[in-house]
Amino acid sequence: MILAYSLFVIGFIILIKSADWLVDGASSIAKRYAIPELVIGLTIVSFGTSMPELIVNVLASLNGSSELAIGNIFGSNIANILLILGASALVKPLPIQRSIYYTEIPISLVATFMVGFLANANLFGRSEGLAISRIDGLFLLLFFGLFMTYIYVVSKDKKEELMDTSGESSMEMMSMAKSLVLIAVGLAGLFIGGKWIVDGAIVIATSFGLSESFIGLTIIAVGTSLPELVTSVMAAKKGKADMAIGNVIGSNIFNIFWILGLSASIKSLPFNELNNDDILMLIFSNTVLIFAVINGKKPAVSRFEGMVFVIIYFSYITYLVMRG
Repeated sequence: MILAYSLFVIGFIILIKSADWLVDGASSIAKRYAIPELVIGLTIVSFGTSMPELIVNVLASLNGSSELAIGNIFGSNIANILLILGASALVKPLPIQRSIYYTEIPISLVATFMVGFLANANLFGRSEGLAISRIDGLFLLLFFGLFMTYIYVVSKDKKEELMDTSGESSMEMMSMAKSLVLIAVGLAGLFIGGKWIVDGAIVIATSFGLSESFIGLTIIAVGTSLPELVTSVMAAKKGKADMAIGNVIGSNIFNIFWILGLSASIKSLPFNELNNDDILMLIFSNTVLIFAVINGKKPAVSRFEGMVFVIIYFSYITYLVMRG
């Protein structure tokens, strides 16, 4: 039991540090080619900070721990909006570009509705109960491909919005060799850390009589969201709101279309009706974000709204504890 706790904690440390190395290496390469910050936030940084969720989910799917996999995605997305954007806005108000609240946030909301519909309608599954089937997973991956095509078009349209390489920057320009080494080491560490977390979480949940869904929605969701939290708070502190917002919204879209899609493609994920509450909470979180953006003279998430986000998040955690 002590070994399970140790692997669980050490796994998180390795996971977070490995994600940090991966983001540093990938962002340095992006900076070398002068890619706009919004595009970096929506792609490279989002992909890098979503790697913990990816590794945890793939391993959980292979282990047949569907509740852990689904709970991790929903919990991470809720934490991304309410906890991470809220904390980032408390550090510094976050101005939001028109394209984000007209396109990316609605895409994130549509992704949530889509996974909720697929899980409950069970259109393509052959199982008796509800599930996110393999065909559902491929369907989600198709939309991930469409989203990446959209990002490619956006990056082409924003050629003039190149990164400002002068002054203080949240990303270090490194040699190509060092960048590639950090990416390789980061990926290896993510796999090891993710495996230890999944193994430890299953042992802990079993010993305390807790559901895998609860562990996934709380401890693992927050733990795998730490890279997003650190990245977005530091980006907000340095006045890089585009990267902070793009990181969170991009991660949420990645989590549903890419990670949940890939997990379900590997193995059909049985769906517990209780998780519909979490889908509703995620829809509510996106709606609150949209309201916060359009409320006021300029599109932004203010410090007050950030505080409200954080309060809502901890109220939700209290509900999960009561739900068990």
